[in-house]
Amino acid sequence: MSISSPGWRRSTNSNSCPLHTFYQFNVSSGYLLAEESKHAVKVLRLMSGEEIQLADGKGNLYHARITSPDPLKCEFEILTSIAIPKRKFSIHLAIAPTKNADRMEWMVEKCVEIGIEKISFLLCKTSERKSINMERLEKIAISAMKQSQQAWLPEIVQMTSLQTFLKEQPETQKFIAHVDDQNPNLLQHLATPRSDYVILVGPEGDFTKEELDAASSAGFKKVSLGPHRLRTETAGLVAVTALNQVNQK
Repeated sequence: MSISSPGWRRSTNSNSCPLHTFYQFNVSSGYLLAEESKHAVKVLRLMSGEEIQLADGKGNLYHARITSPDPLKCEFEILTSIAIPKRKFSIHLAIAPTKNADRMEWMVEKCVEIGIEKISFLLCKTSERKSINMERLEKIAISAMKQSQQAWLPEIVQMTSLQTFLKEQPETQKFIAHVDDQNPNLLQHLATPRSDYVILVGPEGDFTKEELDAASSAGFKKVSLGPHRLRTETAGLVAVTALNQVNQK
C-alpha cells in the first residue's frame, strides 16, 4: 500500500472522472458494508476493475479497485491511501433539537458539509422534542461526509440534559447564542482562531433565565449571531459557519 503526498486531491479514474466515495470504517475487511455494497452494485452498477474511493471516518482516504461486485459483500483491493490530519481547531455544536425533525436533519447535513467535529443534542426546559433518531442522524452525517469528500466523520452525541452537559465540558472557548439588549458581541469577534469551541444553541422557546445563569457560571459567554431572530436550526448553521470563517484568516 502506498501513501500519497499531502497534496491529496479528489480521486479520479483513468478518464479523469471523480470516483464514487463509500464509507467503510474497517477497510482491512476487504469488502464494503452491506448497504454500501448494494448501492455500489445495484444502483451505480459498478463492475469488477472499477475504481472507487473509501473514507473510514477516522481521517483516512483510500483509492481502491473493486474485485468482486457482490451486492451483499462488494470486495475491493486498496491501491493507495493517505491520512488526513485533524484540523487545527474544533467545533462542537450543542443544540436543542427542533420539533420538526426534518429541520434538524437538514442542519446536521449542512454542518457536516461545512465542517464540524461534534454535535450534541440538549434537553432544555422549553424543549419541544424529547428524543432523536440517532441512527438516522448518523446516516445523514455519513452521507454528508462522503458528499463533501471528507475523511473525518463528526461525532453525533445522544440527547442529554443541559445541566449534565454543562458539567462535562473541558476548558475551551465556550459560547452561548442568546440575543438581548446587553449582548452586542458577535461570535466571530470573540472567537480566537485555532481554538477548540463549544457553542450552545437553545430550543425554539429559548433558554430560561436559570439556564442562562447556569451556562454563565460554567464559563459560557453570551454571543450574538446577528441582528435578526433566527430559527434554531438556522442559528446552529450560522454559528458553525462563523467559527469556520474565523479560521480562514
